[in-house]
Amino acid sequence: MTGLRIYGIARTRAFRALWMANELGLDYQHLPIEIGGDGARAPEFLAINPNGRLPFIVDGGFALFESLAITLYLAKKHSNGKIYPGTLEGEAKAWQWSFWAIAEVDRGVNIWSLHAVRLPPVERDAALRDEALKVIAAPFKVLDAALSSEPYLLGSDFTVADLNVAAVISRAIDMDLAAVPNLKAWLGRCLARPAARQALALKNKADAETPAEVTRRIARINRL
Repeated sequence: MTGLRIYGIARTRAFRALWMANELGLDYQHLPIEIGGDGARAPEFLAINPNGRLPFIVDGGFALFESLAITLYLAKKHSNGKIYPGTLEGEAKAWQWSFWAIAEVDRGVNIWSLHAVRLPPVERDAALRDEALKVIAAPFKVLDAALSSEPYLLGSDFTVADLNVAAVISRAIDMDLAAVPNLKAWLGRCLARPAARQALALKNKADAETPAEVTRRIARINRL
């Protein structure tokens, strides 16, 4: 098969790759495979991503895993100087914010989401939920301050930096963000983009159709 293929159900970090592909207007095939032995850990998929995780892509003959590596690759390949910054300094800032999102807020937002929204109410752990909020409070203030004078992370234009960070914290849209109004407004702007809404529709549908046991397995696998 030729062309771009994106592997992973949209409920997973595949959402990030789908949003970027939509943002760029790419022609692609989405293969919504699941986690686990019947999906990402099946032999044919381990041959592409030996980590057994989602998402991964195949672009022609080129395979790539790790969601933010995928978005950075697609943006640079198809939109260098626009969604992907055209200067070395801008590129470095896009990397900075992408790596920051993974290091500082990704896990905390996921833990909060599971124990505030996604797990069945009787299985939610309030202590884990509240601890997650404490963990992300300081980095959220950092992001809020970075957005105090410009509408987007690198200035006046939406870039891959915004997409990556907004995709990582997209589930925070359900949080009380009153303490970080710049972050709240920016996240709303990012997720209101047509490409984001298109990917979110797939994500929300996948969330709604996910059995509780799958959500429990996600929490166990990721130690959340």
